[in-house]
Amino acid sequence: MRRTALYDTHVASAGVKMVDFGGWELPLHYAGGIIAEHHAVRQRAGLFDISHMGECMVSGPGACAYLDYLVTNSVSSMEDGQLIYTLMCYPNGTVVDDLIIYRIDAEQYWVVMNAANTEKDLKWMTEENPKAHADHPPFEIVDFSDHISQLALQGPSAAAIIARLAPEAASLGFFRFLKDLTVGSVRCMVSRNGYTGEDGFELYCDNEHAKILWDALLEAGKGEGLVPCGLGSRDSLRLEAKLPLYGHEISDSITPLEANLGVFVKLDKEDFCGKEALHAQHLAGIPRSLRGFEMIDSAVPRNGYRVFLDGRDIGFVTSGTKSPTLGIFCGYALIERDSGLSFGDTISIEIHGKLKEARLVKTPFYKRTPSSKV
Repeated sequence: MRRTALYDTHVASAGVKMVDFGGWELPLHYAGGIIAEHHAVRQRAGLFDISHMGECMVSGPGACAYLDYLVTNSVSSMEDGQLIYTLMCYPNGTVVDDLIIYRIDAEQYWVVMNAANTEKDLKWMTEENPKAHADHPPFEIVDFSDHISQLALQGPSAAAIIARLAPEAASLGFFRFLKDLTVGSVRCMVSRNGYTGEDGFELYCDNEHAKILWDALLEAGKGEGLVPCGLGSRDSLRLEAKLPLYGHEISDSITPLEANLGVFVKLDKEDFCGKEALHAQHLAGIPRSLRGFEMIDSAVPRNGYRVFLDGRDIGFVTSGTKSPTLGIFCGYALIERDSGLSFGDTISIEIHGKLKEARLVKTPFYKRTPSSKV
C-alpha cells in the first residue's frame, strides 16, 4: 500500500477513516463525516490531500508538438501560465486518461495524471502510442510523482484563505497558475482550479514541505471554517458538478464525444491520436450519450447498474449517489442516443434485482454562483 507524505498527519486525526484507493491508503473522511465535509466545501472551504495524483514534466523543443499529438485539446494555443483540461485517447477514440496540462513556457509542460493511471499513462506517452518511436524534435519526459505533494483548497472561502498566505494567488484567473510562489513559508506552484465545482486552488510542493503547507493552510482557514476533507466528499462534490471520473464517465471503452466532452476535442487540429476515429463517430452519429437522472423511487443508483426503457436494455449508470446539497438520489447514465428520450422522460434502473423509476434531468445538478475575487 502506498502512502502520501501526509499519511502520519491523517492517521493522527481523531475519527479519520483510511481506505485503499487504487493501492493508496487515503482518508475517506475525518471525524465530521462525508456529509459535513461536503457541506463545508459548498458553504465555506475544505482542504484535500491529493498527493496520490501523478505528475511529469514534458520539456524540450519538441514538447509542445508531441503533447499536441497525444491529447485532444489544443496545446499549441496555450499561453505561459495557463492550464487546460484535456483527454489522451487511443487510436480508436476511447480514453487513456484525462489530464491537466500546465504551460510553464514554450518548452516546459507540467502534466497531471490520475493516480490509478499514472504508470499506464507514462508507458503510453513514452513507449506505446503510435508515434512513440517516430523521429521528433527533441523532448524529455520526467516522472516527478514520487517527489511531489499536491493539496486542493476548495470552496467559496478559498480565495480569502490563501490571500492570508500568498496574496498574489487570490488574484489568479480561473485555469491560470503561478509557477513559483511562497505560500506561508513553502515554495509552491499554485493554480486556480479544482474538482468540486467550487472556486479553489491546487498547490504543488516538495514532499518534505507538505505538512508545513497543510498546517499553514488549516491555520489560515480557522476563521473561515476550513476543514480537512477525504475522498468521500471529493466524489460527491464532483458528481454534483458533472466532473467526470475515469473508469466511470470516461474509460477505455467510452469516447469523449459519448461523455459529452466534445468541447475538449479539437477536431480542427491537424492531427492527434484518436482523431480519425472521433471524426468518424462525429460524422456517423454518436451512438451513446451521457445523461443525468433523478430517482423517482427511493433507491441509490451505482456504477454499472443497467438502464431500461420499456423493458429494453439501453445503457448503464456511470455514477450515482444521494446529493448532499439537493437531498435527492441522482446520477449519470450512458444510454443509446436513438432511444428518443428527452428531459422529463422516465427510465428504469435495475437496483438489487428490482426496476426503480428515474427521470432524465438537465445537468450539472449543482452550479456555483461566481463570487467576486478577493
